[in-house]
Amino acid sequence: MQTVTLNNGVKMPLLGFGVYRIPAEDTERAVSEALATGYRLLDTAAAYGNEEAVGRAIKSSGVPREELFVTTKLWVQEAPAQENTRRAFETSLTKLGLDHLDLYLMHQPFGDVYGQWRAMEALHREGAAKSIGVANFYPDRLIDLIINNEIAPQVNQIETHPFFQRADYQDLMREHTVQIQSWGGFAEGRNDLFTNPLLAGIGKQHGKSVAQVVLRWLTQRGVIAIPKSVRAERMAENFDVFDFELTDEQMAQIATLDSGRSLFFDHHDPEMVTRLAGHRLDS
Repeated sequence: MQTVTLNNGVKMPLLGFGVYRIPAEDTERAVSEALATGYRLLDTAAAYGNEEAVGRAIKSSGVPREELFVTTKLWVQEAPAQENTRRAFETSLTKLGLDHLDLYLMHQPFGDVYGQWRAMEALHREGAAKSIGVANFYPDRLIDLIINNEIAPQVNQIETHPFFQRADYQDLMREHTVQIQSWGGFAEGRNDLFTNPLLAGIGKQHGKSVAQVVLRWLTQRGVIAIPKSVRAERMAENFDVFDFELTDEQMAQIATLDSGRSLFFDHHDPEMVTRLAGHRLDS
């Protein structure tokens, strides 16, 4: 598996397995099959409600812990954020059945962001979280966090797919040594992604599916991808993307699909901020 090196020297797989919107009752089987396929990066979150199932799959897999890279995410915390962040981290760790996390992400840029980040910095210093980062941070929020804190995020997980490519933002993150990671790499099938004529045509040239073209496009850009599936054959297909390379011309063609805007939601929308910040999780 190809890896990227984060700004703290930790190596992270370039391709992993995500469990967003996989029901808890299906998650253990899906993760077990993903691990059997060869995935070693697993991505979950407190908000997904399936950390325990991920933990059971890890335990029963027989894969040595040192071969795994496990990510989970902190939901928006009420004051006192530092205290609540540590409690939320320990809850996630217990559900996963682990003694440390490879990456702990702040799931949303809301609430007492600085209190949450200070607690995450402490967990990182203690070694409980080998790496820390953020998700859904737009450029202004990311740079403000970097300027006003001691530790810069190792990762920023953001919506990134052929219709919202984030190339300029990736350049900015690279300047500040923050690794970009994609969520929604397949745009959840929106804009008829899986039948897109351009992507299908490129796939035909390589004997690959549209999904494989998209994953190769992401990873070839140095973007960490975490596709999900509940079907073993699709997991295997998604994993098989490092035996071909897109040409410069094909990369340029895919660049023409970029709309420059989200297909899902706007983190600057007051109504969205109210909804996300107001949704609390039991700790």
